[in-house]
Amino acid sequence: MAIRKLVYYPAEILEQPCSEIGKFDKKLGKLLDDMYETMIEFDGVGLAAPQIGQPVRVAIVDVDDESGTIEMVNPKILSSSGEQTGAEGCLSFPGIYGEVTRPNRVKIEAQDRKGKPYTLEAEGFLARAIQHEIDHLDGVLFTAKVTRYLEEDELEGVENE
Repeated sequence: MAIRKLVYYPAEILEQPCSEIGKFDKKLGKLLDDMYETMIEFDGVGLAAPQIGQPVRVAIVDVDDESGTIEMVNPKILSSSGEQTGAEGCLSFPGIYGEVTRPNRVKIEAQDRKGKPYTLEAEGFLARAIQHEIDHLDGVLFTAKVTRYLEEDELEGVENE
């Protein structure tokens, strides 16, 4: 496992839709392992492949709860409901935080590292993190959804996604 170099805005790769994964092999497993190590090293709760220079539909989320590390390959949002507004940050935008409104509940379909399909339902902070990472795979940055940027003294306990 290796810690990869983060890609920072305004790198073009961050605003481009990513390609689907078709090959589930050791290379994909290594990418997922490296993404996990990188996310932990930079104290994030999620990481999408384009954030380490890989334009593929792969993301991970770990909000430090009972759901553990969620590996999402070729994820799609099937449905969402409710509404939540909260602070978000992003490893590709160091030091920038903003209020973002997103659905409070989300149901996704994805594949694991071996290609096995699964569905997952999440709510609250986990739903927020999953949506943030899937947005990355579509070339959508959280800054496009910020309703208000936050000052440092408003950031009590905000995690980077």
